[in-house]
Amino acid sequence: MVEIKTDTALEAMREAGRVVAHALAAARDAAGVGVSLRELDEAARAVLSEAGARSPFLGYRPSFAPTPFPAVICTSVNDAVVHGIPTDDRLRDGDLVSIDCGAELDGWTGDAAISFTVGTPRPADLELIGATEEALAAGIAAAVPGRRIGDISHAIQSVALAAHCGMPRDFGGHGIGRRMHEDPHVPNRGRPGRGFPLRHGLVLALEPMFMAGGGDDYRTQPDGWTLSTTDGSRAAHVEHTVAITEDGPRVLTLP
Repeated sequence: MVEIKTDTALEAMREAGRVVAHALAAARDAAGVGVSLRELDEAARAVLSEAGARSPFLGYRPSFAPTPFPAVICTSVNDAVVHGIPTDDRLRDGDLVSIDCGAELDGWTGDAAISFTVGTPRPADLELIGATEEALAAGIAAAVPGRRIGDISHAIQSVALAAHCGMPRDFGGHGIGRRMHEDPHVPNRGRPGRGFPLRHGLVLALEPMFMAGGGDDYRTQPDGWTLSTTDGSRAAHVEHTVAITEDGPRVLTLP
């Protein structure tokens, strides 16, 4: 069932989204050559704790997962696309890092992700991140009343095709509100004019995931969580929680 949020609920979700933005910023600020992924998680935890927010990631166990997720952020490095678990592994010069974070505050949830490089960046990585961010911006621009989910999906897909990037099959964005994952599903590929209609109060988490190798296949690592490219190519993941409003798309996960 798709829940249409009231304007009061949107304001509450904005506050949850602000916490997510601050947690992501703290994790990114903590990142550097020699810093462990677990330290990035600790930086994000501190922000959530100070805000009085709960992590929807910590302890989350969907049907595919062998164990509950043990952290408040996902840290996906280089060929890892999404769902990477923060460990004691340390970042190296030139690593491409994607961080996904959520926060639940006063019963409402926000979800967002960023990608960036550590140390000396590879030009190809910057291009990959730029294309993924461009796709997110295109998806957000299509999130207006009177259009449909397929318009968002097609906007994201068009950027991927132009950039010759692959996207993992079966993964995409989602509705969000009282829970992190709600209906409707938002594919990262689709046909314009198709799918669930967009209207004021619908809130979606849009999250393009680009793989530089151009293929759409992925593999699951032995931890049962991390999804990686099958060809070893780099991946990037960016996300915002976006409300459809009569005044245009409203990004709820900005600082």
